[in-house]
Amino acid sequence: MGIFDGLPVSSDKAYLREEISGIDESWAAARFDSLPHVVHILTSKDREAEVQVLKEQSDVIEEVVDEVVHAYHSGFNKAIQNYSQILRLFSESTESIGVLKVDLAEAKKRLSVRNKQLHQLWYRSVTLRHIISLLDQIEGIAKVPARIEKFIAEKQFYAAVQLHVQSALMLEREGLQTVGALQDVRSELTKLRGVLFYKVLEDLHAHLYNKGEYSSAASSVHERDDEVPTTTAVAFSVNNSQPLSRRTRLLKGDNLDGSIRPGSADGGSSFDGHDEEGALELHDDATSDGHMASIRINGSDGNLKDVKSVSRQMPTWLSNSTPDEFLETIKKSDAPLHVKYLQTMVECLCMLGKVAAAGAIICQRLRPTIHEIITSKIKSHAELINSSRSGIGQGDRTATAGLHLMKGQLQSFQLQKQKRQNGIYLVGTLSAVSPVSAVMAPTGKAQAAAMELLDSILDAVVRIFENHVVVGEILESKSTHQMEMNTPRSLPADWNPDSEASQVTGGYSIGFSLTVLQSECQQLICEILRATPEAASADAAVQTARLASKAPSKEKRDRSDDGLTFAFRFTDATVSIPNQGVDLIRQGWSRRGPNVLQEGYGSAAVLPEQGIYLAASTYRPVLQFTDKVASMLPKKYAQLGNDGLLTFVENFVKDHFLPTMFVDYRKSVQQAISSPAAFRPRAHTATTYTPLIEKGRPVLQGLLAIDFLAKEVLGWAQAMPKFAGDLAKYVQTFLERTYERCRTSYMEAVLEKQSYMLIGRHDIEKLMRVDPASSYLPNPLGQSNMDDNSSDAESVEVELELSNLLLALRPVKQENLIRDDNKLILLASLSDSLEYVADSIERLGQTTSRASQAEENPKHRHTRTSSAPTRDLASFADEYRKLAIDCLKVLRVEMQLETIFHLQEMTNREYLEDQDAEEPDDFIISLTAQITRRDEEMAPFVASLKRNYIFGGICSIAANASIKALADMKSINLFGVQQICRNSIALEQALAAIPSINSEAVQQRLDHVRTYYELLNMPFEALLAFIMEHEQLFTAA
Repeated sequence: MGIFDGLPVSSDKAYLREEISGIDESWAAARFDSLPHVVHILTSKDREAEVQVLKEQSDVIEEVVDEVVHAYHSGFNKAIQNYSQILRLFSESTESIGVLKVDLAEAKKRLSVRNKQLHQLWYRSVTLRHIISLLDQIEGIAKVPARIEKFIAEKQFYAAVQLHVQSALMLEREGLQTVGALQDVRSELTKLRGVLFYKVLEDLHAHLYNKGEYSSAASSVHERDDEVPTTTAVAFSVNNSQPLSRRTRLLKGDNLDGSIRPGSADGGSSFDGHDEEGALELHDDATSDGHMASIRINGSDGNLKDVKSVSRQMPTWLSNSTPDEFLETIKKSDAPLHVKYLQTMVECLCMLGKVAAAGAIICQRLRPTIHEIITSKIKSHAELINSSRSGIGQGDRTATAGLHLMKGQLQSFQLQKQKRQNGIYLVGTLSAVSPVSAVMAPTGKAQAAAMELLDSILDAVVRIFENHVVVGEILESKSTHQMEMNTPRSLPADWNPDSEASQVTGGYSIGFSLTVLQSECQQLICEILRATPEAASADAAVQTARLASKAPSKEKRDRSDDGLTFAFRFTDATVSIPNQGVDLIRQGWSRRGPNVLQEGYGSAAVLPEQGIYLAASTYRPVLQFTDKVASMLPKKYAQLGNDGLLTFVENFVKDHFLPTMFVDYRKSVQQAISSPAAFRPRAHTATTYTPLIEKGRPVLQGLLAIDFLAKEVLGWAQAMPKFAGDLAKYVQTFLERTYERCRTSYMEAVLEKQSYMLIGRHDIEKLMRVDPASSYLPNPLGQSNMDDNSSDAESVEVELELSNLLLALRPVKQENLIRDDNKLILLASLSDSLEYVADSIERLGQTTSRASQAEENPKHRHTRTSSAPTRDLASFADEYRKLAIDCLKVLRVEMQLETIFHLQEMTNREYLEDQDAEEPDDFIISLTAQITRRDEEMAPFVASLKRNYIFGGICSIAANASIKALADMKSINLFGVQQICRNSIALEQALAAIPSINSEAVQQRLDHVRTYYELLNMPFEALLAFIMEHEQLFTAA
């Protein structure tokens, strides 16, 4: 870009730009040197031409200059005119200022003469303005009482308190203190202070117990409509899937940090306000962003956004309030509506300087109010039950009394109520064995009613305690701030900060409220359990004195540690309330002390029965209550959550309930197994066995009762998982005693009998264990006794070896046999009953094991603490099943010995008959009759497979005995052979008549006997030919 490019040349002379661009820029240098150009011209060949070029360039430049002059001429003229105008104005201003100086000097001279008069006039104007302002203030203050009453009527308490505090501060100003016309206003404000205090405290009290307009009760009911049972008379259900500790976590550290500067010497703790003429002044830093804690509301993301959008709006009760830091904090807070209201009421009390008085009254009314709430909930529960009963038919009254059966694995223990075939109700028979009635049983209506009632009441108490945590933490933060201001730098040696804080809050604290709440709940539980209350411990007395702001001895204070020791019927602290004005009493506050004896709660109207066995139904509600309370407690009071209602219930269960239960059930077990009918087989009209107990399985009454009691005791364990180990030990003790009684009954039937001795022999016991027939014996659930891999040859070999051992015992004596059929029936029934109990115990053991694993969750605070039982229930099931197997083995061997006893007569007679056999031998008739009779008698008591095992060994032993008897016979003829064949046919018919026995196998075995004896009738040549054709039937001798 050239130096001449910016020249203002018009568009019609654009050629000038091109021509001037051709001129060398050296002509425009700041230090122009003409010598080179002169030398160039003089030395050039055509000097004239060079000079002509320079002239042309000069013309171009002049023309360009003309264009520039024409372009800037008007601007130059304007600038010159403006500068001359400015110069003229400056000159005129200088002349005017000079004149003004002269005028001011003259004015100064004149004013200095009247200086005093002007000062007096200014002072008078200021005084008049001040008087007008005071008159305006007096007029405004005169209207304050009416405005405050209007705010009170509209429940705008914070606005009323703000106005009262501001008016009180105005009345304390120097100019208004001596105004006589304001004395009436001052008196009215003093009275309104007491009215405001009463109204605020009354509203705070109502919201503390969820009875106020903004309480969480109504919103919680709407939120949980789907979760409240339709047949209960409970406002809140503890079975909510969202615990309260997760719904709302209240003020865990970010609390109101405001401070109050009392205007009077006593700090403002009176009721009527006559001793406090001063006003309250809030510090500039009374509230901060930490005024409210963040509130966690459990729910979906959408619900959380809705709650936040609603909570960020200014509440209606603050609509008329003057904006200040507290209102800004409330507006920014995400706390629920009821929490904001509680915070507002506490702030009102702080502004009124009535924290100590309010705390004292709350302490006074805490126990009576809780007692009334519990009583009213029980009454409403009873009314709903009565209304539900009146609205249904007579047949359904007992089923829909508003009670819910305990859910979970207890349902598996419920016995069926179908009627047995012989008309006996099984449930009625067994319930008579239990030490508790059917109503008080683990699944009884009394247990369900007690649990439902406690769920409802404890859930209401948790909601109330949630409000007390909010109020308590705010009051404690206020008291802490005030103590920091009032505490001198040099503290005495015996200064107690807890006592100081208790005095500031009138004795009220989170610990005090929790202690009283748990005490009332404990009273209710004691009424339900009919427990005799014990005197409060010494530690409780120490804590009572501490709460009452008394100074206990240092030793006692040290022993009490840092938590409140919870004892039965914790006595409320005696709160000293200074200056209890008669106007407060007139306003309706009761002066009745907290230790006035109170009547009961009336739980008997709701519960079908009361007693110590309801301790099981109280455990889970109290456990859930403790978890919720612990989740809400600040760290300072964490110990209170551990030493409270749950500790009382656990100690009661451990020290009273479990010992009583053990004694009662031990007595019931003893009565059940020592009864004459306990081990007596039932008279049964049915001819077939049924495996279902509700359809008439003939389990011995003693064992059936023990099974029922064991299930019931483990039912208590399901209700109280922490004590499941102790209850399992009880069950094991009962099973041990029952097993001993069963063993005794077994020994009475088999003592000194040959069959009992034989099954104890090692060789026979080993053969019976590998015998294929042992697959019919009882086996653990889901298991098999043996594999089905043994071949027929191995089975025949085992049977033959076992038969040879038994046949070697001949002659069998009658006195060594069990001739009493009743004993055999007892053994059969005992075997089946033992198998039933063993299976039941094994199922119970599996259920208990699963329940134990479910309860011992590391995320749960209250895990099982009892030591694990030394033996599990499976070992007892094995013992019972082993004894049942021994009974069956005795019966099998007994029938085999009976067969040998009858067939051994074959060797004592001669089979020389002279005619064809029409009837079997007498001993065969006796044997077959005995087999048929015993089978019919045992059929109702054992399963078909067990009958197959009992009578299945007769065929093989009879076949082997018949064949071996030939060697010992003295003589036999053709008709004798036919007689033996007739005997085998009769035995075959008797065995084939037993439904469970394989008739083909029996026929094959006894055909072998007949074939063996028929060989005696063959000629020698025919015998050899038969042997050659049937080599497989013969063995080497």
